[in-house]
Amino acid sequence: MREHHPHHRPHGDGRDGFEQRTGRERGGRGPRVFAPGDLKLLLLALIAEQPCHGYDLIRQIEGMFDGAYSPSPGVIYPTLTFLEESEMIQGDAEGGKKRYQVTELGRQSLAEQAVALDGVRMRIDVSKRSLRGHDRPAEIHEAVHNLRHALQMHHGRWSPEEILRVRDLLNNTAKAIVDGPVQEKSQ
Repeated sequence: MREHHPHHRPHGDGRDGFEQRTGRERGGRGPRVFAPGDLKLLLLALIAEQPCHGYDLIRQIEGMFDGAYSPSPGVIYPTLTFLEESEMIQGDAEGGKKRYQVTELGRQSLAEQAVALDGVRMRIDVSKRSLRGHDRPAEIHEAVHNLRHALQMHHGRWSPEEILRVRDLLNNTAKAIVDGPVQEKSQ
C-alpha cells in the first residue's frame, strides 16, 4: 500500500554510491558513509542553499570529506532525477548541463526533516574523522557492542516517553563525542 508515496521507494544500491578514492585506502575497507536516504536529503539541502549543477554537488560533497570520499556520478545523477521526479527540485538545461534548484515542495520537505539533516551532517563529521585514520580502540569497540546489546535487550518495551529518553541519551552522547573533550578556558 505505497502507491500514494511514490517518493518513498528505495533507490540505488543502498550504499548511496560512495566510493573510497583509490590511493587513500586504509586496509581496503572504509566505514559506510551514508545511511539510506541521507544522500537525497543532503543533495536537497545543498540545492536549497544554492542552485547548482550535478558536478558542483559532487565537488561540494567531496569537500565535506576533505577529498577522502567522492560520490560517484552514477548515483548522484539518478538521485537528482529521483528528486526531480518527486518534484522536490527542478532542473533547467543551459548549455547542455542541467542546473537544479529547489521547489516549494522541496523546501517544505527540508523543513520537516531538519532533525534528520542534522543527523546527516553529524554522520559526515564522524565519517570524516574516521577516514583520517582515527580507528577505534578496543575499549571503544567493546562499549559500542554493549550499547547495541542494551538496545536489543530493550526491544518491545518502547513507550513514547522511553523512545524520547533513549533518543536524547544517544543523540547527546553522539554530539559530545563529536565535540571532543571539554577544553579548560585559560583566564
